[in-house]
Amino acid sequence: MADSHAFDPDGVGVDTGTYFGLPFEPEEAALVLISAPWDVTVSYGAGTAYGPDAVIEASTQLDFYDPLSPDAWRRGIATADVDYSLQEESQRLRSDAVKVIDHLERGGSADDDSVARKIRRVNEGCAAMNANIEAQARHWLAQGKIVGLVGGDHSTSYGLIRALGERHERFGILHIDAHCDLREAYEGFEFSHASIMFNVLRDVPQAAKIAQVAVRDFSQGELRTALASGRVELFDDLSLAAAEFRGETWDAQCRRIVESLPQEIYVSFDIDGLSVEHCPRTGTPVPGGLSFNKAMWLVDTAVRSGRRIIGFDVVETVAAREERIDAITGARVLWKLCGMALKSKEKK
Repeated sequence: MADSHAFDPDGVGVDTGTYFGLPFEPEEAALVLISAPWDVTVSYGAGTAYGPDAVIEASTQLDFYDPLSPDAWRRGIATADVDYSLQEESQRLRSDAVKVIDHLERGGSADDDSVARKIRRVNEGCAAMNANIEAQARHWLAQGKIVGLVGGDHSTSYGLIRALGERHERFGILHIDAHCDLREAYEGFEFSHASIMFNVLRDVPQAAKIAQVAVRDFSQGELRTALASGRVELFDDLSLAAAEFRGETWDAQCRRIVESLPQEIYVSFDIDGLSVEHCPRTGTPVPGGLSFNKAMWLVDTAVRSGRRIIGFDVVETVAAREERIDAITGARVLWKLCGMALKSKEKK
C-alpha cells in the first residue's frame, strides 16, 4: 500500500507515471482513472492516442487546492495500469482508417471491395477496444470505485458508459462538446468518434437523458435525431449565447441545464467543448464554446443540486510538445472532475 500520509501536496510535483503524481494504489482509492490511448477514426486532426501520457505529464504541474472540492483528493485518486497494446493497435488500424477517409473524400464509394475490407478491420478493432475498456471499467466498478476515463478520442467512452448501464437503472449524461456526435457509423466506422452518442442512444437505454451543452457544429441529420429523441436535450452554443445576451445569467442557465438531468449523472467532457484558446491542437476545434470557468461552474452546479456523478470522461486531448496548452487544460479539467465526483458521492 502506498504511503499516502508521507505525500506532501505542497511539495514539488513528481512524475511517477500516474495522474497528478498521487501515491494511491487503485485497490485503496475511492476513484480510479483508466486510460484509452486510441484515435483510430478521427476525421481531421490526430494525436489523441497520446493524450493520456500528455495529461499525466502535465498533471504533475498543478496545485492540489481546489475551492470547489477542497481535500476531496485525500479519499484517493489512483491510476490503473495503462494498456499500451491499445495504442499499438490504434497506430496499426489508423493507417487503414486514413486510407478509407481519403478514398471517401475523393468521392469514392464505401462499397469498393478494398475499402470495405479496411472498414471491417477498423470496426472489428474498435469493438475489441470497447470490450477492453468495458472490462476494465467493470473490474473497478465491482469494487465500488468511481471510474473516470482519459482518452483518446471520444469513441473510447462507450465501454465505460456501457459498464455503468449494467449497474444503474437510470442516469443522465452531461455532454460538453462542440459536436453532437449523433452520426450513425460516420465514414463507415460504427464506433466513430462522431457516433458515440448515437451508439449510446442505441445500446444504453439506461442513459435516460443526454444534455448536450455548447454544441455548435452538427449536421441536419444529427439535429433531426436530437429533436426526434425524447432522450436528447440540446443546449447549443448559439442558444446559450443568445440567452446571455438577453440578460439570463450563466448561473441561471446552468440550473436550467441541470434540471433536465436525473439524479445520477455521467459527465462526458470533450475538450473541444471549450473555446479554442484552451485547446488549439484538439482534433476538430470550433470557434465559440465555453470558458474553463463556465464549464466548471456548470458541473459544480450539478453537484450542488445534489446530483451524483457516477462516472466521467475527459477526451480529445492532443499531445503537442511545441504547444502544451491542450494537455495543461486536459489535466485541470480532469482534476476538477475527480474532485467534484468525489464530492458528489460524499453528499450521499
